[in-house]
Amino acid sequence: MNEMYNMGLDLHSLSAVAILVMIFINLFFLMSSQELAKYKRVNSLYLTPLTMTVLGSLLFTGVVMMAAKHLHFSIENIVMIILGVALIVLEAKRLKALKYLSNKKEHAFAAYKPFARTLLQVEFVLVLLMSLWMWFL
Repeated sequence: MNEMYNMGLDLHSLSAVAILVMIFINLFFLMSSQELAKYKRVNSLYLTPLTMTVLGSLLFTGVVMMAAKHLHFSIENIVMIILGVALIVLEAKRLKALKYLSNKKEHAFAAYKPFARTLLQVEFVLVLLMSLWMWFL
């Protein structure tokens, strides 16, 4: 039983690192993109599905670990649940704003970039702080 639980914790930690990498890749691609149409295409074809898959694996391994602990709710578990919901809401806001950007407006992408950058940075910091809390405390 302990081996299964330890493997689950390792997978959960790996998923946390993977979501940090995906957020960083999203942020890097946002900052390096110059064309809205190209950014929308790459975001919808590659970045969003990968990010959501990794986020799903993070949430799934967290739920499995909670089940292994017989749904024992601690402060860490509650914070992680709130963080998971917050990540989903932040991503939905960012993607909804991107969806309604017009390719015809000249400075639409330039206006979107600071908003999206702020959301991605908030996501990155939240996941990093939660990960550091779990790894070192």
